[in-house]
Amino acid sequence: MCLIACAWRAHPDYELLLAANRDEFHQRPTLAAAAWVENPTVIGGRDGLHGGGWLALSARRRLAAVTNVRRMEPPAPDAPSRGRLVAEFVNGDLDAATHADRLLADAGRYSGFNLLLWDGAALLYLSNHPEPTVTRLAPGVHAVSNAQLDTPWPKLRRLRARVEAVCATDMAVDSLWPALADDRPAADAELPDTGVGIETERFLSPPFIRGPHYGTRASTVVAIPRDGGTMHFSERRFGPDGVAAGDSTLSLT
Repeated sequence: MCLIACAWRAHPDYELLLAANRDEFHQRPTLAAAAWVENPTVIGGRDGLHGGGWLALSARRRLAAVTNVRRMEPPAPDAPSRGRLVAEFVNGDLDAATHADRLLADAGRYSGFNLLLWDGAALLYLSNHPEPTVTRLAPGVHAVSNAQLDTPWPKLRRLRARVEAVCATDMAVDSLWPALADDRPAADAELPDTGVGIETERFLSPPFIRGPHYGTRASTVVAIPRDGGTMHFSERRFGPDGVAAGDSTLSLT
């Protein structure tokens, strides 16, 4: 994932409401959101290259989502896949805090990442850049892109504002989809300087990225009700230049 906004105990009806975009090279093999073959109690997309995931939800009320950290350095050739961070948590049994504490010792082996872990009782944020750290998130609306939590990049501010509006008004959850599809570049004055150059900063600045080789591959909305009822997971997929390539609507009880 490259952009995630979530409302944690901030919506009157939902314990956790999450909206996210995954940006990736279009040539990278990817499996559509579905029940995982080795564990049908887990749903989410799969990385066809290494078998991990970027966002997954378990019937045991466990969720994990990961983004990379934008750094101007090549990843270590022996670094494990960041998709493993998602798979290990949703397939595991440890609570989020214990899992995160154990992961800290190994976090430096991975390329830069931001990780959200939810276990039904707590929502944690874990990052290994600039150094490994774990934060238990307070109820509210939080967002992360390719920098640290709540770094106010334009794309993050736009999506977080829509999630806040959904929580504060009677705006429907479906109104998150247009926010995820927002492909308007940010003004130059708003752009961060992450070392990739002004043209690339512009290209990467909207919530939804359209490109022939790299762009938004999937948009996802997850809605987990407060009453312990059915959890909903919806994914919309896209090919080169943002052309629609299918969708999935899944649920877990």
